[in-house]
Amino acid sequence: MAKEYLPRTSDARLTLQLEASGAVLVEGPKWCGKTTSCERFARSALYLQSPADRARNLQLAELAPQSLLAGEVPRLLDEWQDAPQLWDAVRYEVDRRGEPGQFMLTGSTVPPDKSDIHHSGTGRIARMRMRTMSLWESGDSTGGVSLGGMFDGTPLPVTECADGLEELAYLVCRGGWPSSLGLSRRAALHQAFNYLDAIAEEDVSRVDGVRRDAHTARTLLRSYARMVSSQGSYASMRADMAVGGTPIAENTFYDYVSALRRLFVIEDLPAWNPNLRSKTAVRTSPTRHLCDPSVAVAALGASPEELMNDLNTFGLLFESMAVRDLCCYASVLDGEVLHYRDKSGLESDAVVRLRNGRYGLVEVKLGGESAIEEGASNLKTLADRVNADSVGAPAFLMVIIGVGNMSYPRTDGVSVVPLRALRP
Repeated sequence: MAKEYLPRTSDARLTLQLEASGAVLVEGPKWCGKTTSCERFARSALYLQSPADRARNLQLAELAPQSLLAGEVPRLLDEWQDAPQLWDAVRYEVDRRGEPGQFMLTGSTVPPDKSDIHHSGTGRIARMRMRTMSLWESGDSTGGVSLGGMFDGTPLPVTECADGLEELAYLVCRGGWPSSLGLSRRAALHQAFNYLDAIAEEDVSRVDGVRRDAHTARTLLRSYARMVSSQGSYASMRADMAVGGTPIAENTFYDYVSALRRLFVIEDLPAWNPNLRSKTAVRTSPTRHLCDPSVAVAALGASPEELMNDLNTFGLLFESMAVRDLCCYASVLDGEVLHYRDKSGLESDAVVRLRNGRYGLVEVKLGGESAIEEGASNLKTLADRVNADSVGAPAFLMVIIGVGNMSYPRTDGVSVVPLRALRP
C-alpha cells in the first residue's frame, strides 16, 4: 500500500516555476523526496536509472535525445545527469515549443563532465533546491507561528506546541528523511546511517567515476560533523583527521569535499555582509552544515541518549536542524538564509533575507532563560549596528528555542519561538 503523500514546502515553488519557465531543474540530496514530489505534477516520466531500460535510454540519449522527450507534459526526466546530453535537448525543445511547464529534471548529483552541455539553460531552465523534510512537513511542528507572517508584521501569536528534550533529541537524530516516517523509532533512526553508508561506500566514487576510499570519506564527514554550526576551517578538519589516524593531503581533501558538494551532502551557510554604521570587520567564513543534522549524528556515531548527555553537541546539532528548517521556509518566500559574525564575536546564527531586501535576524538556543537573554541581547546589538538608512531595519528579531512549549513576544521586541511551532 502506497504511503500517503505529505505536502512539501517546495511544492508551491515548483508550481510557480512550472508556470514561469519551460523547464525546472530540481536538485538536492538523494532520498529527500525529489522524484516523489515531481511525480505529483508529472503527466509522463522517464527514469534514467530504471534497470530494465537504462542501457537503451543511455544509447538513445547519445543518438537521438529528442526521442526521450516525447510524452505528455510536464514530463519528468528523473536523474537526468546520467545522460547529460538531455540538458541541451531540453533547452532546444523548450525554445521550439515556446510554452512553460514542459519538463522537470531531477538530480541527486551535479554532472562532473559538462562537455556534453553547451548551453547554460538561462531563461529556459529554472533551478530550485529541495531539502530533507522540515519539522512542519513531517508533522512535528504545530505551525502556530508563520515566518512569512513575521515578515508581514503580523503580531506574534502566543501559541503552544509540544515540548521535551528527549523528543527533540530523537527528531535531530531521525532527521527529515521521508522514508523514516511511519517506521518504528528504532528503524527510523537507521535511515541516516543507511544514507551515510551509501554516500561513503558508493556515491562518493560513482559521482564522477573516481575511486575514493570509504574510510577516508567517513572520517572527513566525522570531522565535518564535529564542526557543524561553526566556522571551522578546512585546515582544522585535516588536522582532526590526522589526529584520528587518517592523514590526508590538502588536494585530496579538497577533492573529497568537492565530491560531497556535488552530492549535495554539504550545504554550508554563507556569510552576510551588511552595511554597518561602524567599520567592524565582518568574518566571511561560511558556517559548516550538512544536508541534514541526522547525517552529522550518523557520522559521529551518536544516539538520542548520547545527545542528552552532551548538551553542547546537542545544541550545535539543534542549530543545524533549525537552519535546515529556515532554509525550507525561506525558499517558499523567495528568500535565502545566511549567517553573521564579526571580529568582536557578535553573531546571528541565521539571517533570513528575502529577494525584496527585507531581512530578519535569528539566534538559535537549545533553551533556558539565560540563553534566551543572551540571544536577544546579541540580536539587539546587531540590529543597532546595521546601517538602517542603507539596508533598512530588520523585519523581526527572533530567538528560536528547542526547549519550551510557548511562543511569546518579549517587551524589548524580540520574538521567542520554539522550532516546533514554526512554519513558512
